[in-house]
Amino acid sequence: MAMGYTLMTEQRGPKGLVADAVGAERAGFDFAVSSDHYFPWLEEQGHAPYAWSVLGAVAASTERIGLMTYVTCPIMRYHPAVVAQKAATLSLLADGRFLLGLGSGENLNEHVVGQGWPPVNVRHEMFGEAVTIIRALLDGTDVNFVGDHFRVDSARLYDLPESRVPIGVAVSGAQSIGLFAADADAMIAVQPERDLVGRFDAATSKRVPKIGQQPICWDPDKDEAVRRAHEQFRWFAGGWKVNAELPGPSGFAAATQFVRPEDVAASISCGPDTKQHVEALRPWAEAGFSHVALVQIGGETQPEFLDYAREELLPALRGEYGDAPEHWLDAP
Repeated sequence: MAMGYTLMTEQRGPKGLVADAVGAERAGFDFAVSSDHYFPWLEEQGHAPYAWSVLGAVAASTERIGLMTYVTCPIMRYHPAVVAQKAATLSLLADGRFLLGLGSGENLNEHVVGQGWPPVNVRHEMFGEAVTIIRALLDGTDVNFVGDHFRVDSARLYDLPESRVPIGVAVSGAQSIGLFAADADAMIAVQPERDLVGRFDAATSKRVPKIGQQPICWDPDKDEAVRRAHEQFRWFAGGWKVNAELPGPSGFAAATQFVRPEDVAASISCGPDTKQHVEALRPWAEAGFSHVALVQIGGETQPEFLDYAREELLPALRGEYGDAPEHWLDAP
């Protein structure tokens, strides 16, 4: 598996995120993914800078590490024509190291534009139209589009990379795979489910990367790691179907008020044990994922974590799951 690092905008300010990306490249991570949020999940996380400005600075400050959004929602807060322009520009800044990760979003981040939060079937309709628009623009065509949810009038991108920006699509089940897998350049998922990988492979004629994300909370003190994981990541227990619907940090706080520290520690690897952190990625490997991005919980801990990753964690992960691919988006 290729090993990634998460620039979690919900727990770190913009300058810190750029410094962390530079540190992740030096540590030897293959790629870095960035969340794209308007709010943190919980107030305790405390941040939500604009991901695209951060990624522009990251692209200019790094040389090798792959970059991607994990994930951008192109259905409300951003119009798809604007997402295509952002992706093309970022790819140029990153010399082709960028993958545009797309998903149908969460109420948490999209409600700010005041249009209401549509049901999941409508979101999938909107997402399908958005991907069609984005792909056409990234192909360099002049786009006029009239759909049920979006209109585009004579759009064209004038600054495009030599190779089209690849698009990864977040999927969670048979419906989203059936709608979006055939044209995707990568599969993105938040759960290590073998069935998702099998369904995705059956729905497409090409071999593509399967990209997941795994939170851990490294700390020399296990009790502190558990405390911090509970404080900042107890929202993770809700599952995607719940997390997509709640409107703000107060909603996540209320929904997780009875989640205990031991509940979080049962699902997130916490503490100094490298073997435990390595094993946390086992379900992804067994499910057939080719790429996993680690989330280190706790914004202020990132510099120390990156030192640990360079010295201990990444060598252990390589030893267990294999060396990095020649190109970060190569699929096995």
